[in-house]
Amino acid sequence: MRVRRVVTGHDGEGKAVFASDEQVDPLTVALSPGAEYHRLWGADQAPVFPDDGAPTAQPSYFPPVGGYRFGLFRVAPASVPAPAGLDLQAARAEMEGKLPGLLGYMEPGHPGMHTTDTIDFEVVLSGEVILELDDGAERVLRPGDTVVQNGTRHRWRNRGTEPAVLAVFLIGAHRAGG
Repeated sequence: MRVRRVVTGHDGEGKAVFASDEQVDPLTVALSPGAEYHRLWGADQAPVFPDDGAPTAQPSYFPPVGGYRFGLFRVAPASVPAPAGLDLQAARAEMEGKLPGLLGYMEPGHPGMHTTDTIDFEVVLSGEVILELDDGAERVLRPGDTVVQNGTRHRWRNRGTEPAVLAVFLIGAHRAGG
């Protein structure tokens, strides 16, 4: 799914202007068949205005303290099969190239389970998705449902037949003892 992203900024006199209006293609990776990631906006520090609306570097998928990320995430149904003959080394390299640092947060023995130093705000736009926490507790989420995740260990599952799409906003946070 392509997503239209409209960005505003300021001209040399500080007047509001449209900085860009473009279609953003999803990122897909072989390790997550059927999933799509739209990295729509973000920065590693708080913005300063006025600005020209130009995108800033986001060297890692998850933001550092003071940074933020905005995007869409499509969770494929569990029935979507992994590609036949998948070269795991090549697939990991592909994921690291497209979604830097994401794989490093994933627990090898517990597929999809991860913990990040972020506060995550999510809203389900379509489909049905399950949020599972580290003790196996689950909540089924449907369009319009929202989640505020406070650095918790979790994973997303889709036991349905249709993809689920979530809008996500991540803010880098401190973790005590970290």
